[in-house]
This record gives sequence, C-alpha cells and structure tokens, in this order.
Amino acid sequence: MQTFDLIIIGGGAAGLMCAGIASQRGRRVLVLERAAKVGQKIRISGGGRANFTNLHATPANFLSNNPRFCVSALKRYSQHDFIALVEKHGIAHHEKVHGQLFCDESAQQITDMLLKEAEGITIETGINVTNISKDDMQFIVKTDSTDGRDFTASSLVIASGGPSIPKMGSSGFGYDIAKQFSLNVIEPRPGLVPLTFDTETLKRLDGLSGVSLDASVKLGKIQFTEALLFTHRGLSGPVILQISSYWREGDTITIDLRPGVDMFTDLKDVKNSHPKKDVRTALAHRLPKRLAQKIIDWATQDGLSCDGRLAETPDKSLRSLAERINAWQITPNGSEGYRTAEVTVGGVDTKELSSKTMEVRSVPGLYFIGEAVDVTGHLGGFNFQWAWASGHACGQVA
Repeated sequence: MQTFDLIIIGGGAAGLMCAGIASQRGRRVLVLERAAKVGQKIRISGGGRANFTNLHATPANFLSNNPRFCVSALKRYSQHDFIALVEKHGIAHHEKVHGQLFCDESAQQITDMLLKEAEGITIETGINVTNISKDDMQFIVKTDSTDGRDFTASSLVIASGGPSIPKMGSSGFGYDIAKQFSLNVIEPRPGLVPLTFDTETLKRLDGLSGVSLDASVKLGKIQFTEALLFTHRGLSGPVILQISSYWREGDTITIDLRPGVDMFTDLKDVKNSHPKKDVRTALAHRLPKRLAQKIIDWATQDGLSCDGRLAETPDKSLRSLAERINAWQITPNGSEGYRTAEVTVGGVDTKELSSKTMEVRSVPGLYFIGEAVDVTGHLGGFNFQWAWASGHACGQVA
C-alpha cells in the first residue's frame, strides 16, 4: 500500500492542471490514468493543434443546471492566466476565429507544459481503478496493476471526464464514484455533436452532402451563427455542434441560411430591377448552387409557384420561399452520440460541490473537476478553460 497526499484519477487537462498546482504546494501527488499516455484528448484536440482556450471566455459560454457555479473558478483563473502560462513556456500560438487560440506547432506542447509544471508527481498509466473506499482518515484506491499495488491518500480528485470520445479511454467512471458516495448526477448526454435525421428527411437532403455556408441556428432563446455543413448523415459544422448541447429529443431547430439578410426584401429588389431573371439564378447568387436548387425543388414540390422568372412569381410565393431560407425549421431525430461527441453535457450536480474548491460538501477530501462536473462549455476552447480553472481551484486546496 503506497501513501500519497493526493490521488488524482484521470490524467487529462483538468487532472494534470490540478496535479501541477498541488505539487507546487509541496503535496505528494499520484495521477492514475487508464490510457497508455496522459493528455490523450489534448493530443487530438483542435486538429492536433489544441484549441487550448478562448480570448472571450465568460461564464455565459457555459451550460449548467446552476449557471453561476462556474463564475468563481473562471474569475480566479481566467483565459489570460493560462495564456500567460503558455507564453512563459515559449509556446507560439495564434488566434483563428471567434477568439479561439491554437498552438502554432503541436497540441503535445500543452501536455508537455503541464507535465513540466507538475514536476515531481507520480504518474501511473494503463491502470484501471477497481474500487474506492474511505475510512475516517483516508481514501483507499484499489487497482488492477499487475504488481497488486493499492494506494491511499487523504484527498481524492476525480478528473476522469465523461463518456464522450470513448476511443480515448473515456467512460462514465466518475458518475459511478459520485453515486457510490450518494451524490446526485445530472443525466449526462452527448454535447458538441452532429445531429441526425429520419429517413424521410435525409431523402429531402440527398445531394447536399459537402455543402457548407455560414448560418444562424436557433433553439428557443439560444442562437449561434457559425459555419453549417451538410453531411450524408444530416447536419454538422460548428453551428450545429453548438446548438446540439442544448437540443433535446423532439426539439425543432430553426435555421437562417442567410443571416442578416431579409430574403423577401432582397428577392423583391431583384424582381424590380431584373424581372426577367429566373428565381433559380437569383437564389444561386445568394446560396451555394446545390442548396439553392434544392430549396426551389422543395418549394415546387410543396405547390409554390417559384420555378420561373421573377416577374412571373407572385410576391406570396417569394415570401414563402424567403421564409424557407430565413426560418427553415427541421426536427432532428437524434445525434451521432458519444462516439463523435466532443464533450458530455451534465455530470455531477454542482449543488454537491463547493464552487471555490470543487470539494464535495458531504465528503471532505473528495473533489470532482473538469468534464465530470455539470459544467459544459461552448465550442471553441471553452471546455479546456473550464478544465484549467476547475483544476486550478482544486489544486490550491486538495
């Protein structure tokens, strides 16, 4: 039985951040990682360049049953603090769009930086935790290590993430531990994931795979404007990934294929100035050609008179056509699930935790950080920022 001050289960972004902060306080830290290497999700993120934070990160960029929970940690360790750490280690980086920051070279630089910051910690990889128990003084962690070693510590941090991207070794382990200690778990579901559609809808979308454009997608009061991509399975692209975290079964989403443009007014103007122009031609100048043709086909199939010249097209038909562009309503039948989901929405109920330390209120010495907690960021580096902030908050006290 080996004894440490702190055991962290999970060697991802949050776990490594926490390990570094705790080790700098002189804590003897053990990180247990079931994958062959630590930082596996960091390695594949951002196309191998790691979208490690976002210049515009605020609490408004996070979903949670308690939206205020993330405020304290994000305020005490902001994106600017992490950027300063990156620059201290000489890691060149750049902004792409919407404040998203990436390494110029490799995502591995972020993992290497975290390991340098956590110099002196003990890391065990390729190891599964088989049982966790607690007596009056410490946590006992049993594993499947070949030499039969078990570990004890006065503090235990669960940084095992959620079940998104299972090929990286992720699982619902953290939720099992939470339930073992009688903690409430907000039902997890895939987030930042492409949406799928029934057979009939896919038939209507046939021929559009590969088409992309900027679009606004709205669900209730939530709205995003980013790139939309048609795929052979349905809809994807950043704007769909964003709205997917809010989407629930049965919800209809509204898509504006020409955000910021009133298509009825636009088509009326063209009708007045170029009455002999075909509607198809006019639309093909405003949307990707294949999509423009498909929208005309849909409208014609639905009985609209809009497949001739603008002069011959009633304003009523133009208005209806415009609505299909500015307010296209479509109902997904599901998502691609955890296999392709970038994050997990839901997790350990924040009511169970201290927002300042991430410690479980009812179990002193037990902490949950990162994706295991019911805090989920938007696409664009926000989930890494939550990992850094929650890991930092926990590492200062665990």
